[in-house]
Amino acid sequence: MTMDNLKERLRFLIRVIRKEIAHLEYSSSQVFKKTVTAENIGSLIEDPDFSESLEAFSGRFCRLQDTIGDKLLPAWLLATGELPKTAMDNLAKAEKLEMLSSAEEWVSIRFLRNQMVHEYIELMDVLADALNRAHEYESTLKQFAEHLINDLEKRGYD
Repeated sequence: MTMDNLKERLRFLIRVIRKEIAHLEYSSSQVFKKTVTAENIGSLIEDPDFSESLEAFSGRFCRLQDTIGDKLLPAWLLATGELPKTAMDNLAKAEKLEMLSSAEEWVSIRFLRNQMVHEYIELMDVLADALNRAHEYESTLKQFAEHLINDLEKRGYD
């Protein structure tokens, strides 16, 4: 990848991630208007509006994590002169460079996907727990993205 291609790619990813964050924040505000519990999630998902908000939140949460971890992080590593490696190696490098608080936590967040997307069909307590944990981890996603973006902007990739 040439430097010009890398710069264009990074600018594109920064724009996309900022939009994804805004969309996730909106979906989150819709899902968490009410407290989500194991006791009420079954009735909440019967409401078509809530159900759509839930689908949007889950999809946007997962997409943002994918965009940051699978696309922005490797491109950021290239921009800093590092060669991207495996996802775990990239996350460990980001943690070492204090861009990410915990690579292990990032992997844990990734496991929420199955609980939010696949297991909610019958396991309401699992869904409620996964949604609430994802809601708590939103700030982790945003902070990681902002650390990378701020660093890129300091390097002239804005």
